Amino acid sequence: MLRNFSGWELIVVLVIVLLLFGVGRISKIAKELGSGIRAFREGLKGEQEESQDRDKTDAE
Repeated sequence: MLRNFSGWELIVVLVIVLLLFGVGRISKIAKELGSGIRAFREGLKGEQEESQDRDKTDAE
């Protein structure tokens, strides 16, 4: 079903995406994706810190 894509096929797909969405919209999507990933990581970090704080209070 799925096979490995060669370099040329990948370039053609990227060019088609660029033509469909345009440079401005792609950069906006990438920026929003990056901020979403950053928020997700910060959320995970916050949960870990809360978990460690709860463990410390339970141990006392």
